[in-house]
Amino acid sequence: MIAALGTLAFLATLWLLVVVGAAVLEESGAKIAAALRGKPIQSPLYVAPVRLRTRRLQKPLRASARWRAAA
Repeated sequence: MIAALGTLAFLATLWLLVVVGAAVLEESGAKIAAALRGKPIQSPLYVAPVRLRTRRLQKPLRASARWRAAA
């Protein structure tokens, strides 16, 4: 009985891996094929450039002696 349950678990895991692998290939199969051929992907979609905001670093605040003594 344990062998049957182990086999069932193994086959279910194998089936899940095949389903996930097929989904990944469906999603990015063209990119993978283009990379293997050494060519850039031919994307029909236009991607607009994105501006990233940079954070300004704030100088650390120094506490006065009065505030340090209160702590």
